[in-house]
Amino acid sequence: MTDRFLVRGSAAALIDAMIQQFDQFQKFGQDNLDTVMKTFGSVTKGAQAIAMETADYAKKSVEQSAAAFEKLAGAKSLDKAMQIHGDYLKTSYEGFVAQSAKIGELYQAVAKEAFKPFEGFVAKAAGK
Repeated sequence: MTDRFLVRGSAAALIDAMIQQFDQFQKFGQDNLDTVMKTFGSVTKGAQAIAMETADYAKKSVEQSAAAFEKLAGAKSLDKAMQIHGDYLKTSYEGFVAQSAKIGELYQAVAKEAFKPFEGFVAKAAGK
């Protein structure tokens, strides 16, 4: 009788161990899903900010181009036309450089936000 109890007890312990492993695996899967969803949300929000910033820059650029063209059309001399064109090129270049820096900062912020949820995994892997 005690032999049967030991066998049944061993089976129960085995089943308990399997259930615990399944629960751990399920929690691990849920944690990973939560992390992916947080990352997806931050990347989506960042992409929207970048798209809005790019659209604003494009609109501003078109307006500046139209204004420069109007000034060129009203120029009375070649020297004045060259001056208007040079000013337009200078402001366009400066605007492009500033916008490129701004977009670069936005991409950097998106990358930082996207990897924040994974910091916990890295810490676990490093044994901290």
